[in-house]
This record gives sequence, structure tokens and C-alpha cells, in this order.
Amino acid sequence: MNADLLVVGAGPAGCAAAVTAVRRRLEVVVVDKASFPRDKCCGDGLTTGALRLLAQLGFDPSTVPSWQEVSSAWVRSPTGYAVEFPFPTGQGLFGAVAPRAELDAALVALARRSGATVHEGHALDGVIDHDADGVTVAVDGLGTVRARWVIGADGMWSPLRKALGLTPTGYLGEWHAFRQYAEGVTGDGAERLWVWFEEDLLPGYAWSFPLPGGRANVGFGVLRDGVRRIQAMKATWADLLERPHVRATLGPDARLIDRHTAWPIPARVDTMPSGTGRALLVGDAVAATDPMTGEGIGQALLTGSLAAEAIAAGGTPAAVQAVYRSALDRDLVPDHRMSVALSRVLQHRRGTRAAIRIAGATPWTRRNFARWLFEDEPRAAAFTPGRWHRNFLRRPGATFG
Repeated sequence: MNADLLVVGAGPAGCAAAVTAVRRRLEVVVVDKASFPRDKCCGDGLTTGALRLLAQLGFDPSTVPSWQEVSSAWVRSPTGYAVEFPFPTGQGLFGAVAPRAELDAALVALARRSGATVHEGHALDGVIDHDADGVTVAVDGLGTVRARWVIGADGMWSPLRKALGLTPTGYLGEWHAFRQYAEGVTGDGAERLWVWFEEDLLPGYAWSFPLPGGRANVGFGVLRDGVRRIQAMKATWADLLERPHVRATLGPDARLIDRHTAWPIPARVDTMPSGTGRALLVGDAVAATDPMTGEGIGQALLTGSLAAEAIAAGGTPAAVQAVYRSALDRDLVPDHRMSVALSRVLQHRRGTRAAIRIAGATPWTRRNFARWLFEDEPRAAAFTPGRWHRNFLRRPGATFG
């Protein structure tokens, strides 16, 4: 099997790469070891930035049965101070929640409709050859695939990255997330999107994101510090669910359903290798997750599109690598470093309390903090003049269709 581009992984990063490349008239083959729909440990939240990128890809929210729009974010400090941060109204969509099982399956369908050939249930077995003209890989059940370029969109543990020798020794990610779904939610969590900064989780946080039919995605994320282990996280999970404000949010009839899932979160796009030769890495494979919020869907969509555009623009492998790395350094690394700095503030109870009180001080700060938190603009835009524009914090949200 031959192609211009082989994409390993059919999550948001891989599908964004595939759709973008097909639009640039490349022949694209996508392989993924999973068969869709499949679940993914995630908070399921979609930021303004992610929503705009989905709209640019031609995504249709109606293809996600449990799509839930949200009009604001509620944030609670470690001292119990809670404030609502509203999104603009009548200006497009600024926030939504979509279960990854449904969202990713819809993105795979979009990639197919766009013209990419997608093979589900076929894992990468290894790299056979990587030379100046292309990459040859072995794919379980398909045999040998030869492509001029390959994009690794295969997640935190990226088999492609490992096969190319680009994974840092002993790498386990920067954060760890723990998540489960609930049904029978009758508290305000049935409609409100909640973020709780709990003192024992700082600089991490817990969340409850609403879904249709009285359901919610509930979970927490913590910094990997060498002390917290899975067993300890299970104990934290049980304790968290019994805290009065969490119980009130979910309501007395809420029930946990399905299994809980835990997963490492990679967040070092500033230092993770972004590729070599004719191979580029995107999404979690390039550790593009935001180190403050754990948001990774928008970053996955963006890196997938940037990698495909770099390849489609043409040039030598070195030139394409340089274009892609430059795009990452321009569009993600400044925001990554800003989030790292802010996470240091959120490590402490006083810092978190002060930050939330300042953000909630006036209607103007609440409105604009909501847009900033949900990546309406790049996190570090104020410090990167090259990304300034006339409509800063005044752009409409995402518009679909």
C-alpha cells in the first residue's frame, strides 16, 4: 500500500491532519489500533479555540449525539469562594462538552468523507525503513505501507515516536487524570460546568462537566510528583465524591456508571522532539497538552493541521521539519510557558484564592477571564505582539454550518 501521507492514530490530531492534507490534494491513509467508537480518558470539554478549529475542518456538532453547549464556567477556590464566568451571548459558541467516544467517532467519519482512507483496528507494528524518499512501516493486518511522509498522532505512548527513538527515557507524562461518568445528576451540575480547586489537588483541580439527560463527566487531574500513585488516586476519588459541594453539585440521586479511567497527560511541547526526517509528531505524541488546564483537544487539532500544512507546502525533510517546529514555537510554546508560570501560582492555596478573586472582581474581568480560560485567544497573547489583532477578545465564537 502506498500513500503521500500515512497518519498513525485517528484521534482529533490524526483526523485534523488527514482532513487538512486531503484538502491540499494529498493521498492520505490513516491507521488506528482501535475500532471506533472507543472511549478516551478526558474531561470532554471543548474550548473556544478547539471549537473554532472544528468549525474550520467542516465538523458538524449534530453528528455527536451527546453534544452539550455551555454558557459559562463556574470556578470554586480552595476556601469555598465560587464565581461564575459567563461567555458572550449571541456571538457564536464559546464552550461545549462532547464525550470522546462520540466526538472521535464523528471525526473519523469526517476524515472518511473528506477523502482519507481510514483503517480501524490495525496497529503500527514498527518502522521498516526511513530514508530520504519516504517511510516504510509494518501495520498489523495490512502488511507494508510506504508513504512519502508519516504523522504520528498515536498518543502519549506513541509507538511511532518510540520506534524512531524520539521518546525521552523513562517519560511518564507531567500530569495524571482520573475520570468517570455519572447519571441521575439533579444538582446544578446537570447544567453548570464546574471547576473546583481543591487544596489537596493543587495546582490540579477537579471538575464536573454537564452532558444531556442528567449526566456529567466528573474527574480530577494532579501534577505527577513521584508520590501520587494510582491506588492513592482511587482513595482521593472516593473522598472527593463525598465532599459536600461535590455532592450538592451532582445531587442525591447521582450514580457513577461505567468504569473509572486514569491516564497520564503529556505537557512538554517546548522540549519534546517534534519529528525527524519524514516523520512528524502531533497531539499527545508531541506532548502538546496545556500544562495548566490539561486541555489537549484544541492543541491536538492545531498540531495536526500545522503538520499537514507543513508537509503540503513541500520542500526537503529538513525544510518541512523547520516549518513545523517554527509553527509550534510560534503558536504553542509561548502559551505553554505562560501556563507553566501560572501553575506555580496555583500550587498554593493563597495564590489560587487570590487569582480567582481578582478574576471575579468585576463583570468585565469575569467576562474576559472566561474567554481567556477557554482559549478564545492564545494564553500568552499579551506577551507575543506578533499575534495581536484588532479584535482581541472581541472575536465571535465558533459558528458551524
